[in-house]
Amino acid sequence: MSADAHAAHGHGHDDHGHDDGRDHGSMKSYLIGFFLSVVLTAIPFWLVMTGVIENKNWTIAIVVAFAVVQIVVHMIYFLHMKTTSDAGWTMMALIFTIIIVVIALSGSLWVMYHLNVNMMPVHDMRNMP
Repeated sequence: MSADAHAAHGHGHDDHGHDDGRDHGSMKSYLIGFFLSVVLTAIPFWLVMTGVIENKNWTIAIVVAFAVVQIVVHMIYFLHMKTTSDAGWTMMALIFTIIIVVIALSGSLWVMYHLNVNMMPVHDMRNMP
């Protein structure tokens, strides 16, 4: 059967539910996303392992900045998130996820900080009676 005959008998690509009008990515976009992900991982790894920046706070800030950029790269190139898809539901899910992540991270950091500050000092066990 020819391609036209398949389409006429309901065997076309549109009938399988895969062509819903959204961009599912191409090999080129996946390779660009992969390359950017590798670069955005390798640079912070190099910064931490070589100690190029002596100030640890600056190193942490730079690593976090690269992590945020990598999240955006993953959302665009692998999750195919756009601001105009599905009447805003994708953006609402993203905003909800960001809120939950911020709450979880800030709560975890707050708890770890206060545990560290409020822990009893470790005594030298060799001098114990």
